[in-house]
Amino acid sequence: MGTFRSLHEIDFADIIQPVYFPSPQAWEDQVLYFLLVDRFSDGDETNFTDNNGNIVTAGNTPLFTGAEAGNAIATEETAARWRDAGGNFVGGNLKGLKSKIGYLKRLGVTAIWISPVFKQVAAQESYHGYGIQDFLDIEPRFGTTADLIDVVKTAHENGIFVILDIILNHSGDVFGYVGGQPAYQNGQTFPVQGFRDAAGNAALPFGPLAAGESADAGIWPAELQEAGTFTLKGKIVNWDYEPEFLNGDFESLKDITHGSGDVDNFRVSDAFKYLTEAYKYWIAVADVDGFRIDTVKHMELGATRYFSSVIKEFTMGIGKENFYLIGEITGGRQRAFNTLELTGLDAALGIDDIPDKLEYLVKGYRNPSEYFGLFRNSELVQKESHIWFRNKVVTLFDDHDQVRKGGHKARFCADSLGTDMLVAVLGLNLTTLGIPCIYYGTEQAFDGEGGNDRYIREAMFGGEFGAFRSRNVHFFNENNPWYPEISKINELRKQQIALRRGRQYLRTISANGIDFSLPTIFGERMNSIVAWSRIFNDKEVLCAINIDPQHETIAYVTIDNDLHPVNSRIRCLYSSKNSPQELNVEVRNGKAVRLTVPPGGFVIYA
Repeated sequence: MGTFRSLHEIDFADIIQPVYFPSPQAWEDQVLYFLLVDRFSDGDETNFTDNNGNIVTAGNTPLFTGAEAGNAIATEETAARWRDAGGNFVGGNLKGLKSKIGYLKRLGVTAIWISPVFKQVAAQESYHGYGIQDFLDIEPRFGTTADLIDVVKTAHENGIFVILDIILNHSGDVFGYVGGQPAYQNGQTFPVQGFRDAAGNAALPFGPLAAGESADAGIWPAELQEAGTFTLKGKIVNWDYEPEFLNGDFESLKDITHGSGDVDNFRVSDAFKYLTEAYKYWIAVADVDGFRIDTVKHMELGATRYFSSVIKEFTMGIGKENFYLIGEITGGRQRAFNTLELTGLDAALGIDDIPDKLEYLVKGYRNPSEYFGLFRNSELVQKESHIWFRNKVVTLFDDHDQVRKGGHKARFCADSLGTDMLVAVLGLNLTTLGIPCIYYGTEQAFDGEGGNDRYIREAMFGGEFGAFRSRNVHFFNENNPWYPEISKINELRKQQIALRRGRQYLRTISANGIDFSLPTIFGERMNSIVAWSRIFNDKEVLCAINIDPQHETIAYVTIDNDLHPVNSRIRCLYSSKNSPQELNVEVRNGKAVRLTVPPGGFVIYA
């Protein structure tokens, strides 16, 4: 398939397919998996299980055994080489991703969220994909348009939806200001030296490029070379000051003009219309099922509403009735909630308080009521309190930015509690309200940490920047202590509608069967059972984790008074270690069961 240089070259009547993969009935039924294409797979691994369940013996990169941990940092020279590699493209690609769809399916993943795949500024190392130079082409280090189509087709054949990460707020560093990148100053515009050429020099006229100009120069499609595409106001310094955070550049990434006016009377810019058309093209040609929209806080509400409306109309017109739009909306839950209400986005990426409360609840440093209090069972109550509902927020505890942790990034498994509590935190994430998302490598207990984003973006396929400070070993291990457990939990989630769509209740517990209360921190850290119920229609599913990583914990747990006769029994559907197969329903605090949860463990009863 050829590359378009202009939107005028695209005839949607020619590229729209007769049939598209249908949308899911309910996105809260899905389990998302977020991966960075450059860091996931290069397709050269050996000794892993392929999409058809066969062991691959071709390839050159062997499976990590544990002995290779730290082999890339044995000396300061090699450690520097490993660190430097993490700031550059390391070689993951779309063909590699296609070869691991079976790995994701067996894990229980039903939707993959893929980092931006579009062509980056050639002279820069924007491996993460957020520095786009051509909105109508694929980054050649990742592959081709045909490769993306292949990934989506293979995912669909395996029952997996595909969400593309897209950027509407800015382009890559496609031009240079006179005198270098300025800082935002009271909304003034700054003079431009020129578009960057293929070598990265700002040496080209700042306007429509000459016929035959390199595809690595300037910005594409050609319509975005027109005057007025960029705000030209320098980089953001005050990230919470409006209009600075709306009109300033995202560091060296260049802010695109969206339009003007309030949300109900917004006048959309030509540049924003062009971007919207470009993303319609990717839906039409690749059959993707949703978008994760980057940096929504930095977009005008009217622009976001326009994009949501146009994309929804387009996707409904081709048979994708529930194409999902997930916004990355920083700035707190109130802003995220209000943005959804006003713009028509379907869900917010829960990157503010949800990751903190998920991680530190399980590690014993947050009261469980803080996490469970973020959700409500009905959209008809307490909307003004900015409470999340079952399909309005994507929940996760590891991600590629970890803005909440400031200058020191650290995956969940970076500290001594991490691996002991990993099944517990995944169990909590996968069986509570919201659309759960697993960050790549979490299922392998990646433990990256450091003063830069690169340290939480380790390469699954090894290469020069492998996880656990290693080199040249891969991590597609389906027999580690965590992968099989995640798979079992996801299978139960699929079988039990209550775990996907049910109402949710944090349960009171008791050590003596008489005095019941919600689990609460006393002293430095909580060691306790945390139990919750999901109720759908007339069925209750009881879940619990044990915050104590070293000792089995026993407690009486309240259950629904009306759904369980006295002396009836509930059965164990899952336990991360041995737990009683059945529990007897007793008259205590209404009705209760005596629950035993293994150290750092997770259980499900119904």
